[in-house]
Amino acid sequence: MNDRPGGRILLSTTGFRPQLWYDLLSAERPVVLEPDGDDDPTIEYAVVWKQPPGLLARLPYLKAIFSIGAGVDHIFADPDLPDVPIVRMVADNLTQHMTEYVVWRVLDHHRQGALYRSHQNRKLWREPPQPPAENVSVGIMGLGQLGRAAAKALLSLGFQVNGWSRTERRMDGVTTWHGEKGLTPFLNATDILVVLLPYTTATEGIVNYDLLGKLRRDGELGGPCLINAGRGKLQRGDDILRALDDDILKEASLDVFEEEPLPPESPFWTHPKVFVTPHAAATSDPHHLVPLILEQMTAFERGEPLRNVVNREEGY
Repeated sequence: MNDRPGGRILLSTTGFRPQLWYDLLSAERPVVLEPDGDDDPTIEYAVVWKQPPGLLARLPYLKAIFSIGAGVDHIFADPDLPDVPIVRMVADNLTQHMTEYVVWRVLDHHRQGALYRSHQNRKLWREPPQPPAENVSVGIMGLGQLGRAAAKALLSLGFQVNGWSRTERRMDGVTTWHGEKGLTPFLNATDILVVLLPYTTATEGIVNYDLLGKLRRDGELGGPCLINAGRGKLQRGDDILRALDDDILKEASLDVFEEEPLPPESPFWTHPKVFVTPHAAATSDPHHLVPLILEQMTAFERGEPLRNVVNREEGY
């Protein structure tokens, strides 16, 4: 690419413990946690999660930015982002984690986990009617790699699976809709809504009171359920709480929130219809992800194109 000395990696993470990432990256390449001054010519790559604004602008020879998570909105939050390729993380390990989470939460809503937990607290020995999976439709918003893997797993369990995406995407066994015109019929046919969309200006706040009110309410579950394992800014928290209290929404499983960590005073913690996890649906494992990042760097230096590069106009 060039014959300058250096070629260091800047590792900048907020919310992740950097030591293991540092150890694994530095076993192959020189790694720093801070640039040298305001114009560091030795750093060629940045591996980041919620990096401080303006940090990457201090790297005049930066070749590429790697996100250590599936999302990249944390990178675009920087108003001084340099014009270099941004690589989002796509890995079998992340996909498996997300699939496990989605299946877990779908099955818990389907098999009435909240009801059984309340029965246990009251020492009630009672079996409610249980609809079969084939009578329950799961709708997945976002049919990228994560959404398609989850859809495949749910199909294998016998659920009806619907899919919605901003642009047309087809999948065997899945009834698909796309775009503005397809959103309402998709929601009308969905009992359990799974949100796996990327966060962009177009998807901000898409999970709101109006959208939740279009979910199917006459299905065999006794009301629709929401699972958001995408991004916190996709949802309006107050709208979700209102929909739950108005019985428009039966239950919700939320892994992401508009503010993270979720503040102790948030009503989500104690709401009887809400299941909370701490943005843990698909945790980034450096043992699996660092080799993929290093492999991309090496291939790029051989002249091969980077994979999973973000479209800046679309934001993912």
